[in-house]
Amino acid sequence: MAEALEIKLEDTREWLEQETISVVVPLKAEGRRLLDDVKAKLNDVLETSDKLLDAAERKIAKGSRKTYRRAKVMYKLARNISEIIDEVTIPDEISQETLHTLCEELGKTLTKVGRERWKWFPVISPYFIMDRRRFDVALKRAMDSLEEIRSFSSDKYTKAKAVEDAFSTIDKLHESLSELDKVEKHKKKTELRRGVLEKKIEENRQKITAIQGQSEIVELAQINEKVEELKKKVKHSLRYLQKPFLKFQSLVLSSSYSLFLDETKKLNEYLSNSFEAFATEEKGYPMLKRILQKMDDAMAQGKLKLKKSRLRKAKDQADDILHKNALLSLHQSCKEALSKKQQLSTSGIITKSRNELAQLQKNLRDLQKRKELLDSRGTVLEKKIKENFEKIEDQKRELEKIILELTNNKVQVLL
Repeated sequence: MAEALEIKLEDTREWLEQETISVVVPLKAEGRRLLDDVKAKLNDVLETSDKLLDAAERKIAKGSRKTYRRAKVMYKLARNISEIIDEVTIPDEISQETLHTLCEELGKTLTKVGRERWKWFPVISPYFIMDRRRFDVALKRAMDSLEEIRSFSSDKYTKAKAVEDAFSTIDKLHESLSELDKVEKHKKKTELRRGVLEKKIEENRQKITAIQGQSEIVELAQINEKVEELKKKVKHSLRYLQKPFLKFQSLVLSSSYSLFLDETKKLNEYLSNSFEAFATEEKGYPMLKRILQKMDDAMAQGKLKLKKSRLRKAKDQADDILHKNALLSLHQSCKEALSKKQQLSTSGIITKSRNELAQLQKNLRDLQKRKELLDSRGTVLEKKIKENFEKIEDQKRELEKIILELTNNKVQVLL
């Protein structure tokens, strides 16, 4: 099997022109001859039209009753035909596109002229018979010339068209390579910006880690964990009192039972945040005990009613709190934890660190959003690069196929 001839893309056009010169030049010459012939035939039509115009002017000048009206019709017809023919443009360049465009334009023009002739010649008849015959002959020759060039364009010129297609594919390849280069440069810039962002993100994370590693921050985090554990314990220790507290609150709000203002406030606190309500109690949690005693009084009066199973559990838990000091140890732990948390939270170091941390975390979120946008853009560019590569390969294969068909040479185009 013959080895493929390797040709650089930038040299392909010149090489192909030399390889196909023996085919293309004669076809271009024949195309030029046909265009010149079309131009000459159209000039003949214009010339015969001018003669119709002259003949009409002479008859109009004579003012004969028999011919005056018909001469006016012919004058108008000849002028219209001249204007229609003048709109036709004969191209200077020979190509499949210019030939096709000319055939389309000239076909419409001659059809339009034919319609005008068919419409008005019967009106002019039987006068100006020789002028009309000369016009018909010229119009027929123009139509024959059009058919000849149309046949040439669709048949003989196909070999030259294949060469033009090859040149067009070469131009498209250059455009595709240029587009690929632009996209790759854009992607490289995006990757550089992404690298800068990743570096900033890492620096932010290191600063956040450093702040979070400070002893005061670590201690605050530990005490926060302890507070969360104590919250669960307080909630568990008061779990059977939540429903009675809620019903007791409704009684107080409806004025069906009276509590002091501080007791009402504390009851509300136990329903909204039981840990803080419990931790802020004095030693022995007297406020909770007073609420439980008055709640027991409301039950005794029949104002606060509970289901038997719920009532028993609530009474047992209230009894443990009122008479057995079941929550003393938990209360002490809660007070100490809340005090420590408040002390740490209001310290100057913690406040400064918290502000720095909040700013760093905000910066980190902004940087991550920007990185996500760049990642998305990078994915789009990567897809575009892949599509460009595929398009370039398709165009390269198409060009090599056309060259093989035109020159019988197996060529590998080097990009």
